[in-house]
Amino acid sequence: MRLVIARCSVDYAGRLTAHLPSAPRLILVKADGSVSIHADDRAYKPLNWMSPPCTLKEGDGDVWTVVNKAGEKLIITMEEVLHDSSHELGVDPGLIKDGVEAHLQELLADRIETLGDGWTLIRREYPTAIGPVDILCRDSDGATVAVEIKRRGEIDGVEQLTRYLELLNRDPLLAPVKGIFAAQEIKPQARVLATDRGIGCVVLDYDALRGIEDDKLRLF
Repeated sequence: MRLVIARCSVDYAGRLTAHLPSAPRLILVKADGSVSIHADDRAYKPLNWMSPPCTLKEGDGDVWTVVNKAGEKLIITMEEVLHDSSHELGVDPGLIKDGVEAHLQELLADRIETLGDGWTLIRREYPTAIGPVDILCRDSDGATVAVEIKRRGEIDGVEQLTRYLELLNRDPLLAPVKGIFAAQEIKPQARVLATDRGIGCVVLDYDALRGIEDDKLRLF
């Protein structure tokens, strides 16, 4: 990971345009190729970002240009670099889920056919370079599906699944890979983002999966 603290301005050109005026900011360049720009007043959420796969070119005049596969550009104009360092973090072991999420994963893997007739499990905790996918399975047509499971479904979970899908779809033995975002509760903003990215949403009923109530999932 590369950490850069700089006074800079940022321009985004793609499906829309956006401009961040000059100010001191933190720029993160991660090993997966992603670039994100952060302020000091909004927790973990970046001001702007470019998800992988993308390329970063440091041009003349301290101008960085980040371009993704869709041709969208993030242009960072450096005025003063205050800090620039790189750190090797290695392979992350991934998030250790709490008991409910881990049990949801186990139950859904054991009853994968509840997602649809003819669905089959490939593997739980399918390993990738950026962490394990909760469930990898195949639908009734034989297409590969990646399932990300949360107790509460929020935007960061959709972003996490998006990164997995971008990586999995590079594997010709798996592609094309679809995504399903599954949670006991899915926030409206997360559902909108998932729908925009072609990701299906499933509301999980914990008791139903345990066989206590009617074992149906609501697929939207």
